[in-house]
Amino acid sequence: MKTIEKISENKNYTAVNIGSLDRLPEYAVVHPKNGQEIKGKVFVKEATGATGTEVSFSMLPPQTALSYFHIHRKDEETYIILKGSGYFQVDEDCFPITEGSVVRVAPQGKRGMCNSSDEPMIYVCIQSKEHSLEEYWTDDGERITCEPKWE
Repeated sequence: MKTIEKISENKNYTAVNIGSLDRLPEYAVVHPKNGQEIKGKVFVKEATGATGTEVSFSMLPPQTALSYFHIHRKDEETYIILKGSGYFQVDEDCFPITEGSVVRVAPQGKRGMCNSSDEPMIYVCIQSKEHSLEEYWTDDGERITCEPKWE
């Protein structure tokens, strides 16, 4: 099983590399509730030391669906489709998704998806507590002076 490569870190950051997205099938996780191995999936929260989000990269093989629908108690999820196409269902609504589609699902939304294409579907899922983002973009940012090391 492939492991996440740590690039660099200090007290203010952790940088990791999961490698080429074409190599996602080399990762696998064991579902903590049913013990099922899920191939083509990697979570980066622990590897990066994140405290406010969980991010996963996943690969869904051609002509397959996720094995179950699910909800969350507190966390919303945002799915970003990087490659492939198929369908996403939330509650009773089912709609097409393709490369570039972004779907946010509230915690209680019953969610599931399928890959109806003949190529692997690759997507990112970002999970965070619903209504936890208080300030964002320029409201939370402050410009500072810093000398770039890459020059």
